[in-house]
Amino acid sequence: MLDYSQLLVGVVPLVAVIFGLVEFSKSLGLKGNALTIFSLVLGLAFGMAYKIAETGVPVGFASWFAAVVFGLALGLVASGFYDFADKRLPKTGP
Repeated sequence: MLDYSQLLVGVVPLVAVIFGLVEFSKSLGLKGNALTIFSLVLGLAFGMAYKIAETGVPVGFASWFAAVVFGLALGLVASGFYDFADKRLPKTGP
């Protein structure tokens, strides 16, 4: 059975870290498609690391597939949210 409280405790801060790293990379000059790809790769890496830390190194195709899908989901959430907010929220600052 899926423990949603554990998911909230682990995943929400993980998404915040990915958002923070994407914002940091923007300050270093990364933008456009490169920034979107970077956030996807970050999500994949951090998501897979989270799953490995939570359940151990995946054994078999199904476990690896679940870890990759989880990582991709985090990356897509991060990159999708960034694109959504960037296009719809008012710009602030200079």
